[in-house]
Amino acid sequence: MSALRPKLTVARAVGGLARAAGRGGGTSLPGKVLMRLDPQAIRSLAARLPQGSVAISATNGKTTTAAMVAAIYERRGTRLVHNRAGANMAGGIASTLLGAARGSSAIDGELGLFEVDELWLPQMADELQPRALLLSNLFRDQLDRYGELETIADRWAEVVSGLPAATQLVLNADDPLVADLGRGRQGVTTFGVEDDAMALPQMQHAADSKHCRRCGHAYVYEAIYLGHLGRYGCPQCGQRRPQPDVVAERVRLNGTRDASFTLRIGDAQAPVALPLPGLYNVYNALGAAALCHVLGVSFEEIVSGLGAVEAAFGRAEKIALDGRELSILLIKNPAGANEVLRTLALEDGEIDLLAVLNDNVADGRDVSWVWDADFELLAGRVRRVVCAGTRAGELAVRLKYAGVEPERLVVVPELADALDAAHADGTGPLYALPTYTALLALRDLLARRGVAPEYWR
Repeated sequence: MSALRPKLTVARAVGGLARAAGRGGGTSLPGKVLMRLDPQAIRSLAARLPQGSVAISATNGKTTTAAMVAAIYERRGTRLVHNRAGANMAGGIASTLLGAARGSSAIDGELGLFEVDELWLPQMADELQPRALLLSNLFRDQLDRYGELETIADRWAEVVSGLPAATQLVLNADDPLVADLGRGRQGVTTFGVEDDAMALPQMQHAADSKHCRRCGHAYVYEAIYLGHLGRYGCPQCGQRRPQPDVVAERVRLNGTRDASFTLRIGDAQAPVALPLPGLYNVYNALGAAALCHVLGVSFEEIVSGLGAVEAAFGRAEKIALDGRELSILLIKNPAGANEVLRTLALEDGEIDLLAVLNDNVADGRDVSWVWDADFELLAGRVRRVVCAGTRAGELAVRLKYAGVEPERLVVVPELADALDAAHADGTGPLYALPTYTALLALRDLLARRGVAPEYWR
């Protein structure tokens, strides 16, 4: 361990210089430097955690799910080492561990809580050796980087097959690809929604996993809740959704404000007042509850913690902006965008939008996914929408085809100017719908203007 100490010092110095230069390098750069100096740094530092680590991966919701787990554990007084800024590749995870390292062998924290990028999960699972692994969902996202869903599912299957028998595995029963990963494994804990009032009238165009992973036949759904999530069965081989161990019943969605549901685990049940909106956050809460349950957290502590959770940055985060409330709702793929749009559609009256579409590497170069997102849900509801980002014009075209009247569309590619334009014309709530790099740029802009904290802190 002593040989690692000077490398920690160098990596910290690089991160400090990056932050001083205004580059926001605290999330990943120090970790990247540390791994160049010592490729085994993550493994070495994670091994110091007295209570080990837990890992969370998903296409959508992993940052929020991890924030929910953190809210539950922090109310218990547990000191977490958590990549709360959402830097979920190796560099970000190494930076998080670096920030907690003290001296040659100590670490300032008891339990590691790490959200992990889908592609990085095999390597990070090997290095972190998590006590528990939560796999929440798989949706089509960044096809130019990830490939088709089956590619990720195959990699995740390899991860699961390599887990020690003692590792707790938590899976979303309502996602067929994810639920199938527990096939043949003992001690798997699953979670899901059971509320027909939340069912969609038909499968959305953006739905992804529609065919049985075992035999290839199309699934038949009893209820579809979100994208391809729901209660399903294969009429050919008999494969069916597993009965979930952790369940949400009697779900109520209150626009962009909050949601509520009854949480049931075994014989215990209680109402949960979730201060975050949308069915997607109910799923995030179920995943967090299931993970904490298998780690031995009491039912009462889980319910209390979920009621106290705060929005992770950019995930239904609300910011006071010169007399207007700005709500930031990340959109990055069709399934996630549809749930945000579905939530916005519950709001009363007309709405003002700042929509930002980027095609940077971290967003995915292919932005054709916007044509699979159901912007039609807001047609006739938009008072004004300012389109920004590197693909602002294409987003405006998509909204026009969705039925938004052209006179309500404004194209302002530069983000700072777009924010000013969106803010200036109106007095009520303003909803920002940014893609991933647009979210980071927006949060950085808001931090520079002094209305939001720097996201890496």
